[in-house]
Amino acid sequence: MKQKAKFVFVGLAGLLAGAALTVNMSAIADKEVDTALPVEELRAFTDVFARIKSDYVDSVEDKKLITEAINGMLTGLDPHSAYLDADAFKDLQVGTQGEFGGLGIEVGMEDGLVKVISPIEDTPAFKAGVKPGDLIVKLDDTPVKGMTLNDAVKRMRGKPGASIKLTIARKGADKPIVLTITRAIIKIRSVKSTMLDPGYGYVRVTQFQEHTGELLVDSLQKLYKDNKEPLKGLVLDLRNDPGGLLNGAVAVTSAFVKPDSLVVYTEGRTEDAKMQLTASRENYLRPMQVDYLKRLPEGVKSVPMVVLVNSGSASASEIVAGALQDHKRAVIMGTRTFGKGSVQTILPIGSGTAIKLTTARYFTPNGRSIQAKGIEPDIVVEDPAMPESENGFGIREADLDKHLVNPAETEPEPAVKPADTIKAPPADKPGKDKKPATLEPGEVVSKSDFQVNQALNLLKGLQILQGR
Repeated sequence: MKQKAKFVFVGLAGLLAGAALTVNMSAIADKEVDTALPVEELRAFTDVFARIKSDYVDSVEDKKLITEAINGMLTGLDPHSAYLDADAFKDLQVGTQGEFGGLGIEVGMEDGLVKVISPIEDTPAFKAGVKPGDLIVKLDDTPVKGMTLNDAVKRMRGKPGASIKLTIARKGADKPIVLTITRAIIKIRSVKSTMLDPGYGYVRVTQFQEHTGELLVDSLQKLYKDNKEPLKGLVLDLRNDPGGLLNGAVAVTSAFVKPDSLVVYTEGRTEDAKMQLTASRENYLRPMQVDYLKRLPEGVKSVPMVVLVNSGSASASEIVAGALQDHKRAVIMGTRTFGKGSVQTILPIGSGTAIKLTTARYFTPNGRSIQAKGIEPDIVVEDPAMPESENGFGIREADLDKHLVNPAETEPEPAVKPADTIKAPPADKPGKDKKPATLEPGEVVSKSDFQVNQALNLLKGLQILQGR
């Protein structure tokens, strides 16, 4: 049968302003589906189409009407299905390389406004102080209300060096916040690492891209080389990582679990939407690519680990955290994750355009769906820099309009029930004037990062217990 190109990924809701969701390419045969058309409904559609063409106050092009109809069909399904015009489709593909132009904001829509899911580290938006949960109400002097998400994203993109003014409504702020941000070419190194203390390493994954697995191996090699002996403990930081390539998540998980261990599986209506991805080279390598995981330092699969997560950890991040939790390979620490447990397929439809369609749900190795629930950490640790730690505020999948429901009313018990909550000392409690820990030049992580310090304390405690 005729072959149709398709992309599969587990990116976060909405589009990126100056960034793109990352994808994984494959090919499948056309499916045999019921092609019966709903005649009455289509007649109503053509009647409305004809009435707009004849009676609307201004002349409207056929292409615009059809495009808006496609937009409406897809956005009415769930927060992650969408129509991608030629520019959006191109940006999505470019994003797999980790370089793109714009502001560096992961965004979605809420009540007709652009809602910030997460600013990407080291980008103009991040440096300007854009925060998760911010509502963008104006772009320059143009109100966002009434725009589609694609239109808003297009306005935020532009030539590097050109600036744009964002008017933001922020929970807890007395008045709108106005930020002028200069666009830039966003180059993101998806893996960063450093030594926290002698014998204790730190690796941060900012998002899952095409080369994330290789960069992780390079970072681990450097940590072991710098330490000159096997590590005593490792912190894997997935906080505010919005997701990305599915095979990137499999690669990162495969670095720490036994070969052929189940990482994630998916369930959908069609056979090609049902996958079981294990820690095997065919699930994280491109064809003919050398297996970079063979370069992992000895001891990586057994080093004590803490994985840090929060409400900005989504999709591919949740796959990694869920797999490591189910395999009892790491202690998950932080706050509950975003809860995005669905898989989208990018289907090209001609003229350089495509649709992004939700086609499956994914499950952790023990059969847990995190859809609209998230991953519950083994140890809850509040972040003093985040208002959500004290006020329970934080955008998650369950807050998005038309989000998919969890497939089961009752879920299997988590691998380990959260038993402990570590609260910040009163002096570090979030407050109106509390600012996040800032990085000094050359730092990968702040020395005053409360959650990282708690992870380090836990690893040192485990080292003492092992010694006894």
